[in-house]
Amino acid sequence: MIKRFFSVIIIPHHKGKYKKITLSEKKARILGGVAIFLFIALLAFLSDYFTMNVTRQRYKDLREENMKQKETIAQYKISLSKLKLRIERFEKYAKKLNVMAGLKSHDVLKEVGLGNGGGNSQEIGSINSPQDLGLNRAENISQKAEGVEKNLSTLVRFFEDQSLRLASTPTIYPTNGWITSPFGMRDDPFTGKRTFHYGIDIATNYGNPIMATADGIVAQVKKEKIGGNTVILSHRGGYSTVYCHLSKFLVKPGQKVKRGDVIGLIGKTGKALGPHVHYEVRLNGKSVNPYYYLLEE
Repeated sequence: MIKRFFSVIIIPHHKGKYKKITLSEKKARILGGVAIFLFIALLAFLSDYFTMNVTRQRYKDLREENMKQKETIAQYKISLSKLKLRIERFEKYAKKLNVMAGLKSHDVLKEVGLGNGGGNSQEIGSINSPQDLGLNRAENISQKAEGVEKNLSTLVRFFEDQSLRLASTPTIYPTNGWITSPFGMRDDPFTGKRTFHYGIDIATNYGNPIMATADGIVAQVKKEKIGGNTVILSHRGGYSTVYCHLSKFLVKPGQKVKRGDVIGLIGKTGKALGPHVHYEVRLNGKSVNPYYYLLEE
């Protein structure tokens, strides 16, 4: 069998002897196989290198994202702690308002856990991870906030009712003047007999304004033999007020009025010796002394 050989001639660029490398067929195959193996290994290395670069970049991005999430979670925890303290202060303030409003007893202020930043030890004992702790705190704060909101809604309704009740209670003089005849027994100026006076008489200049002493509705506008031109206002809480001897009406039946609204003018209609307003306060239909409902001097 004739052996085959492969020759590689190397010719230099500059003048000089050429080189000739002769390889047998077997060696040439071995060298070719080694070259192919090295080429495949190089491709595998380059592929792995680029893949690892992508993986390293992804890992770096994930690590940065994880750090940002940790910072966000830390901020959430701080915010939750501040919110918890604020809600506890609101809760304590709401309970004080409850006591002031008379809706709860003073004992509610002695309950455990008001504003101490403590928390429930049983709940904390059942928590398995920081995430559970955060979720549990958020849920607990949400429940507390809901409770405070309901309580404050009750207080708002209570104080609104109180405000309406106070606005509907007679508290001011119906006009600027002087009390010439008080509530109670007196000598009738026309007959001289002892009679009961169911209101107070306030004398002032003819035509001066007469004001509603509380929020209410005009129940009656009428003319009487004794009271003359008379306006009766109906108020919440069983109150009503009466204004007599007007020279002119400035309201109509069914009209809503506010405290201080002008309802008529001073006159001397009916049984009157001079310009004045006869003013009565009635509670559940019974006349009471108006003097005790005058809060201004």
